Amino acid sequence: MKAIGYENGFDFTILPDRIDAPLKVKKPTKFFVNSMSDLFHEDMPVSFLDKIFDTIERTPHHTYQILTKREENLEKYFQDKAVPDNVWLGVTVEVANKKNRIDVLRRIGAKIRFISIEPLLEDLGELDLTDIHWVIVGGESGAKARPMKQEWAIEVKKQCEKQKVSFFFKQWGTWGEDGMKRSKKNNGRLLLGREWNGEPSHIE
Repeated sequence: MKAIGYENGFDFTILPDRIDAPLKVKKPTKFFVNSMSDLFHEDMPVSFLDKIFDTIERTPHHTYQILTKREENLEKYFQDKAVPDNVWLGVTVEVANKKNRIDVLRRIGAKIRFISIEPLLEDLGELDLTDIHWVIVGGESGAKARPMKQEWAIEVKKQCEKQKVSFFFKQWGTWGEDGMKRSKKNNGRLLLGREWNGEPSHIE
């Protein structure tokens, strides 16, 4: 990718020099932590996770969104620790057989819990969104992207509305609403003719 920090491509890499970066940002900022990786990766040392959360606790004016596919590691880490109030904690649910991740997330005492249904790869069926505050839906992008059907996204939206959960539609991705393959920018992010930009409006 030729970007600083990605000299090893997507091999797991720790960057200690970035730990203190949020301390230098005075303006309240929303950070999507580790957007290109997973903070709860199997190779992540607990000692380094502790340093990350120490920085988070020292910067209460910032908001940190943390998303993982490794729900077991997430739950294990927080079994004897409190989630800082300025952390939004989320799990990825791309297919129906990963809905158990929602149950794990529900057991963790975060102020904001969210589900990233991106990419949405199939009809997820019934969703129990009890104690979930935000759902993000999006299609897959990239050369090997799989299409997302409109009815799958609409069904998630309906369940969010019924259960009073904020709904955000991020993108169609490589495959458009009309089933045509093109750039994700050209496919846009309209669902049923409009944008859906819901965000959590409350905390417990």
